[in-house]
Amino acid sequence: MKVLLALLLALCSFALPALAAGTPVKITADSFVIDQATNKATFTGAVVISRGAMTMWADKAVVNYGTGGEGDIDGLDATGNVRIKTTGQEATGSRAVFTPDNSIVRLSGNVKVKSAGGTMSGPELTINLSSNTSVFRGSEGGRVTGVFTPQ
Repeated sequence: MKVLLALLLALCSFALPALAAGTPVKITADSFVIDQATNKATFTGAVVISRGAMTMWADKAVVNYGTGGEGDIDGLDATGNVRIKTTGQEATGSRAVFTPDNSIVRLSGNVKVKSAGGTMSGPELTINLSSNTSVFRGSEGGRVTGVFTPQ
């Protein structure tokens, strides 16, 4: 579970400048639109976000920013074939949402987390970075599954 938390904490560093201080974040996409009227920056088409040894892929990523400008991040919403990879770890889902105000990360849509120690899967994973708690949730008719490899 600590490995999983580290992976999702790393995801958050993409969106929260205070966590990403000193290490540049590189974003590439087929298109980029900034809408100052709605305080949104939208990256679409084969989006790749990388920072250090971590990379996130998605079809689309929308960064909502506050009145302080593009550096005042209110949230990140990545959708479509979301994949997050760090050294020895990978998480996939259809959507990843990070909200800095409450330090919550939600990965949803057939979530799978793989590492050398095993795999976890379920409909939704919620990480509370403030309390260091992680909750995999099943949905109606869906269950959470874990397969662990003893070392």
